[in-house]
Amino acid sequence: MLSQHRLSFDTRGRGTQNISREINQLVQASGIQQGMANLFVQHTSASLIVCENADPTVRTDLEAFFTRLTPDGDPLYQHTDEGPDDMPAHTRTILTDSSLNIPFSAGQLLLGTWQGIFLWEHRTQPHHRQLILTLYGE
Repeated sequence: MLSQHRLSFDTRGRGTQNISREINQLVQASGIQQGMANLFVQHTSASLIVCENADPTVRTDLEAFFTRLTPDGDPLYQHTDEGPDDMPAHTRTILTDSSLNIPFSAGQLLLGTWQGIFLWEHRTQPHHRQLILTLYGE
């Protein structure tokens, strides 16, 4: 059995947004009892991560690490068409994930106790992001 959904999220600018609840609701509504959920973000300056869902300082620390790794306005970058955060956002996406595969059973994502699915916006300004969720199983 196969089920596919398009999702939209508005971000507030650079940072993470927990989207686990929305994904799990679609898994439950699909009627597929067990299988795999593939989530894909259709952008080159936002990514998907499975991360600690209880302590937000984990995501704050990740942001600090990536700020040090890929600083905005670095003279190394030639691609600055959309501003000083343009190439750092692309680099962050490449170093993280554009898609995730997560198993599910009994209509529930099989995430660990402290795991959540996060959309990570890498641009400093708010954006409208599109994701595709494909569920397959039985």
